[in-house]
Amino acid sequence: MHFERRSQYSHFLQQEVYFNVYGHAGKPIVVFPSSGGSQNEYGDFGMIEACRPFIEQGLVKFYTPDSYDQASWFATWKSPEAMGQAHDRYDQYIIQELVPLIRYESQWHGALIATGCSMGAYHTVNFALRHPDVFDTSIALSGSYDAKFFTGDYGNSPSVYFNSPIDYLPNLQDAWFIEHYRRNNFIICVGQGAWEGPHIADTKRLQQIFSNKNIPAWFDYWGHDVAHDWEWWRVQMPYYLGKLAEQGII
Repeated sequence: MHFERRSQYSHFLQQEVYFNVYGHAGKPIVVFPSSGGSQNEYGDFGMIEACRPFIEQGLVKFYTPDSYDQASWFATWKSPEAMGQAHDRYDQYIIQELVPLIRYESQWHGALIATGCSMGAYHTVNFALRHPDVFDTSIALSGSYDAKFFTGDYGNSPSVYFNSPIDYLPNLQDAWFIEHYRRNNFIICVGQGAWEGPHIADTKRLQQIFSNKNIPAWFDYWGHDVAHDWEWWRVQMPYYLGKLAEQGII
């Protein structure tokens, strides 16, 4: 399997950002790490190995950037507005710096896939909703989709509101976004076992919002033995890649 350990300087974040590349061809996948995870997390926890058949067939190519959560949603000494503003800089890095690099190096001119587990699932859904022209497919595993999970009561902070899918999506009326959502592929999965309680609740809330807005999506609830853990995410991710391959999406 082709592997690269890379970095690029981000003018938005004013720092070097590290990322790994796994694969030689196929539809690019941006992996958002779990809580504060590094660029190595996805590989270290066996997710790349679990997806190896799809990588080696040239169906997908994984990019795993380092997280910025410690400066944004986990920076508890900051105000909610400052947390959200820090995340917005990370958003600019992903969309305006990392994605163009991916497209140039991969000679890929279409939309990408976003994925992540736990905190990474939150990022997956938020990026897919905010940038549906960039990410036309999302695979979110065991996420929370309400920014209050990180900030608590955020008052009237716009930078938090516009990064909290459960808050902004019900009020979104822009036809451009809605039309993209209805064309795109959303896979939102959660187990019903240990440590999944708040993630089940948020998944159900998000499912109701999607239903109310007539946005097609696959909300998939796994069994009561399925915990919020890498053991299960290693099963879920290749399962969903297999489904995307069957549909010709990858």
